[in-house]
Amino acid sequence: MVAATIRPAAIRQAVDKPHLPRLVNGDHLTRAEFERRYAAMADVKKAELIEGMVIMPSPVSNAHSQANSLVVWWLVGYSMATPGVEAGENATVRLDLDNEVQPDAHLRLLESVRGASHVGAAGYIDGAPELIVEIAISSASYDYHVKRRIYRRNGVREYVIWRVEDGAIEWFTLENGDYLALAADTAGVIRSRVFPGLWLAADALLAGDLTAVLAALQAGLASPEHADFVVRLSAGNPTSLSQTAADG
Repeated sequence: MVAATIRPAAIRQAVDKPHLPRLVNGDHLTRAEFERRYAAMADVKKAELIEGMVIMPSPVSNAHSQANSLVVWWLVGYSMATPGVEAGENATVRLDLDNEVQPDAHLRLLESVRGASHVGAAGYIDGAPELIVEIAISSASYDYHVKRRIYRRNGVREYVIWRVEDGAIEWFTLENGDYLALAADTAGVIRSRVFPGLWLAADALLAGDLTAVLAALQAGLASPEHADFVVRLSAGNPTSLSQTAADG
């Protein structure tokens, strides 16, 4: 009689669970398979599933990194003054079974104040954050067309695209199932309709005038509509968001 072979744990794992194929740009995968392969690739820092297809962006340039850091600084400044609101950077967001993205930045209402998204058991965001920002350089056309359609379809209420090489910032708000561009006021400030008091001096940001960007944000945080929003968030009832901001 031949004795049973005892395999070390590492060998058993290698035999019983064969090495997963690597993610390849252009692969068509289910979301579950995409996540399995992505989790096994510690060397990959960003990959997305867009309409069921794997998208692996090129390495991040310094221009992209600098722009992203400024957007996160602006959003974090708002979230720190607005309880029930969370800012994030490069988080995995599960929008639907065919789309799992890592937007450059986002702002979302927490579950405790009836936000549309939540953090699932895997630690990913499930559902659509209320606001998403993409820094577009090599991906400008992609972010403007494909991602904009996906975000609109999944109910992302506001979408900001900073087209770095074009020197342009566009801010869209979801109304009646379509994205409409928000215009700046006479002072060059764009005001969110979803997050009252979130004001952006877009031209100043493009020019690198951070003092003016901060001044516009501080003015928004000191506005009556932001104070009212904080009261409603504290009561767990952030209703009539767009009307409050529009009236401001």
